[in-house]
Amino acid sequence: MGTPTVTRSRIGGALLRFRIMAFTTGVVLLAGTIALILKDVAHVKHMEPGTGLLWVAHGYLYLVYVATVLNLGLKVRWPLTRIVLVMLAGTIPTMSFVAEHFVTREIRAKLAAAEPAPRASGSSRPGSCTRRPPRRRRARPAG
Repeated sequence: MGTPTVTRSRIGGALLRFRIMAFTTGVVLLAGTIALILKDVAHVKHMEPGTGLLWVAHGYLYLVYVATVLNLGLKVRWPLTRIVLVMLAGTIPTMSFVAEHFVTREIRAKLAAAEPAPRASGSSRPGSCTRRPPRRRRARPAG
């Protein structure tokens, strides 16, 4: 048996789940970073409970992000280093957006290459006529 090809049915919703979690994790990490900068650099002390909640939320979301990356990486058969690098993208502000872009582009290209070429005729029946019948013109009323 050869190596199985990447198909839509094999990936299922793994790419969609990865994209959702990459975006969510990236937004929460970016919000936490901005809140931390405001709190410590701009000395906005009343943000203390909010920043803590953002970091806790990012921690839990990051665990789900890691699980979705592992799921997608195993289905697409990435090497371990690639899986780890995409996982680490969720720890650097805005890097999960970049990773999501490149991963999505690569997987969509693989899916497009794995799909069979469309048939030349527009019909699914072999031997059927693909030409459109000529348009009938309305008869003008005599007048």
